[in-house]
Amino acid sequence: MKPIKLPRRYSELADPQARPRYIGLPTFFRLPATDVLADVDIGLIGVPFDGGVTNRPGARHGPREVRNQSSLLRRINPTTGVAPFSTARVADLGDAWIEQPYTLEGALGEIEDFFRTVCTAGVTTLAVGGDHSISLSILRAVAASGPLGMVHVDAHCDTGDDYLGSRFHHGAPFRRAVEENLLDPHRVIQIGIRGTLNDPAMWRFSTESGMRVLPMDEFHDRGWRFALEEAKRVIGQGEAYLSFDIDALDPVYAPGTGTPEAGGISTIEAIRLLRGLTGLDFRGADLVEVSPPFDHAGLTALHGASILFELLCLLAAAPGRAARRSSAG
Repeated sequence: MKPIKLPRRYSELADPQARPRYIGLPTFFRLPATDVLADVDIGLIGVPFDGGVTNRPGARHGPREVRNQSSLLRRINPTTGVAPFSTARVADLGDAWIEQPYTLEGALGEIEDFFRTVCTAGVTTLAVGGDHSISLSILRAVAASGPLGMVHVDAHCDTGDDYLGSRFHHGAPFRRAVEENLLDPHRVIQIGIRGTLNDPAMWRFSTESGMRVLPMDEFHDRGWRFALEEAKRVIGQGEAYLSFDIDALDPVYAPGTGTPEAGGISTIEAIRLLRGLTGLDFRGADLVEVSPPFDHAGLTALHGASILFELLCLLAAAPGRAARRSSAG
């Protein structure tokens, strides 16, 4: 079908990504939206669900605002040289929307079903939440063939347990993931952990299970380069997952989140850390906890979109991605 309008003077404007960034319907990075998995190598997926939050809600609106702000990003990573839209077929696969959002475990099951369908087709998934409870559902699909390592950047370990009658809230996904053999805790690093506690043993599961917890004090004292080398050491050469909670950033950069904690990572530290991970074999990734109702001037969503581009570059450069896609196809 012929478009209503075609460029007359500038042929490059036939590509929506080359048009002025205020034009067009918002998709992640102005990519084509599709349901045809056979034509996709890396699929960006919104997960508009925040039924697992323990305090400030609103992350269900995160995917829409991150889509909007992602129009500001361009095509090539200036440091690593990765050009994800040239090296992989990348598309917006829409939202893993929830038919029955009022039952937490049922909703997480619906998210899992969506990601299993996508992963079975050999598509690498990059998710935008939504609260952090969604990561368990995604890992159930991505790690179906065996436990993965994980780089987890966050203000909180998210390895808690029962809270007000639930074991599946956003403060517990990675404890559940270890218990379900989706993560190898000895190949997990948690970076940027901080914040006050009600219980001194709140994150004990992380250390006792063998995870490398790198608290914010250590990150600040030793720097992002040290954190990067620790991540490489812990993950090694095996397959891994990357989960980035926007509250890892200091609230001056990311006020729009459910559980902000003072004294966090700066945007430049986060970006340099992620760029340094290029070459690790990430099978999937997620960005979570962007809550637009608490944001200011789109700041959190913009930084979320910027982090999302870095995650996309890591997935595009993952050594095993093409082979996994070929074996599934």
